[in-house]
Amino acid sequence: MSDIIRFLLSALFTLAGLFVTITSVLGVFRFRYALNRIHAAALLDTLGILFMLLGIIIALGFQVASLKAVILVVFLWMTSPVASHLIGRLQLTTDEHLSEHMEIESGDMLEEIKKEG
Repeated sequence: MSDIIRFLLSALFTLAGLFVTITSVLGVFRFRYALNRIHAAALLDTLGILFMLLGIIIALGFQVASLKAVILVVFLWMTSPVASHLIGRLQLTTDEHLSEHMEIESGDMLEEIKKEG
């Protein structure tokens, strides 16, 4: 009975990860601007990979490979926000017509970023 429950939980997490992954990949291709694409890609990094790796961990049982998967999730969660922040900051500093495409809260902040970079 526990094998059936473990299989169902594994399949549920894997299918949820697959759904999030497909949705975020479509978002990356659908959106025009880098700031919008960052949001879609962040969903893939956080939820999609987490759900898929949880499905794998549950399917394999708790082993050394499970610990490696947890370390992989932690590494991705630490590096992805930094990369997204840098890409967003680059978009703010290089795109002169960004305010025509989307609303920017404070022009002062944009000017400060351009002075620093």
